Amino acid sequence: MSNRLAWKWGFIIAILLGSLYLIYPNYKWYSKPLAERETLDSMGERPKRMLNLGLDLRGGSSLLLELEVAKLDKKEPLNEAMARAIEIIRNRIDQYGLSETQITRQGDKWIMVQLPGVANPQRAEELIGKTAMLEFRIVKENTDAYSKAIEKLEETETPFDDNGLLIPSIAELLPDDVQIMRNKEGGYLVVTKEVTVTGADLDDARLTMYGENGYPEVAFSFNAEGSKKFGKLTGANIGKRLAIVLDNTVQSAPTVQSRITKDGRISGTFTLDEARQLTIVLKAGALPAPVKIIEKKTIGPTLGEDSIKSGLTASFYGLLLILVFMAIYYKGAGFIADTALILNLILLTAVMSYFSATLTLPGIAGIILSLAMAIDANVLIIERMREEIRLGKPIYEVIHLGYDKAWSAIFDSNITSIIVAACLLQFGTGPVKGFAVTLIIGLTVSLFTAVFVTRAIYELILTSNPKEISL
Repeated sequence: MSNRLAWKWGFIIAILLGSLYLIYPNYKWYSKPLAERETLDSMGERPKRMLNLGLDLRGGSSLLLELEVAKLDKKEPLNEAMARAIEIIRNRIDQYGLSETQITRQGDKWIMVQLPGVANPQRAEELIGKTAMLEFRIVKENTDAYSKAIEKLEETETPFDDNGLLIPSIAELLPDDVQIMRNKEGGYLVVTKEVTVTGADLDDARLTMYGENGYPEVAFSFNAEGSKKFGKLTGANIGKRLAIVLDNTVQSAPTVQSRITKDGRISGTFTLDEARQLTIVLKAGALPAPVKIIEKKTIGPTLGEDSIKSGLTASFYGLLLILVFMAIYYKGAGFIADTALILNLILLTAVMSYFSATLTLPGIAGIILSLAMAIDANVLIIERMREEIRLGKPIYEVIHLGYDKAWSAIFDSNITSIIVAACLLQFGTGPVKGFAVTLIIGLTVSLFTAVFVTRAIYELILTSNPKEISL
């Protein structure tokens, strides 16, 4: 065996061992009972580099959100707002501990959020839909004008609009520089309309257990610019109440005892889960505009398991038929092609596991198609070899010319398929992207197994100086 051939086989064996190493965590994880997997997942003990199952295979929930573009800042372009909203939603879900989530843009103003394994999406809905607009306002002392406005407010059935702001008939009773807001603890407060410090000035937020009143609190700290603004606001209003407003509702209104620059806290009658969600949304940032859920779907885990069984059964029988056909029709060369095909499947699974790809039903279809393309490449090579044998060429030349003449057709067909798959990945949505990802990875791997690996096998056979080869 030449040094060149030894290096080839050393490389192939190293790739195979590395692939088995990457695949093993999948076997170890998915061989556990579902209840045990869910427990380990909630504890954050799920392996990082592993093949994930999509919503159609694992079951879970799907939410279609619509960004209310009419409420966007007119200075912010729609594309930038959508990108920011997607990133904020992703951060909120990641911090809440939900894994394998897929978040994609659909059309101009819609966002698809898929939550595999989440049967009851209520908490996720609350987390995603909260605008989380944090503001700091000064509470104004009651006057006769304020009292009259509050009296009319209490007499009105719906004094606030959908945004939590006063309707015009009540707002006109107030001076232009103030407004009335709901107090979470009951009643209403009159606060300044001007807002100088917002959640955008925060540097961090964290859950504190427990506050002075026995309830969880959310502690926060400002960035450099926010510290200056908050210090100026509190320094000028010592002895007055400072309203901490979240989404147009006053969460708490403590009295300013001294100038505050860096740290503060939000207290109230929070439950532990409410305080945790508030911490998450403050850390992730406020959405550029409210989002509303316009479609909600739940897929049961039983349906997902049925899909997996159906997909695996179809794949198994399809692969078995190909292996049997190749071994019978092309004899020894067919057996070599079968070996490369099995290696192709192993490498494909390993690559997807390394990148923590999400496998869906269309993804399984992409895998099957890439395997078909891989075997097609071997058929081209073998038929070229048969042509050279009929011309009476020696075995070494048969193999060499067979690969050289088939290469251009193999390369062109795979590259054109990869280009089409790349277009699907770029412009497609949801299931189409899953199909495109697996197809691209599968076609790339097939070029390695169908050409490099099978040629290395033939070159190894040639070292024994055979008089003929079984085709």
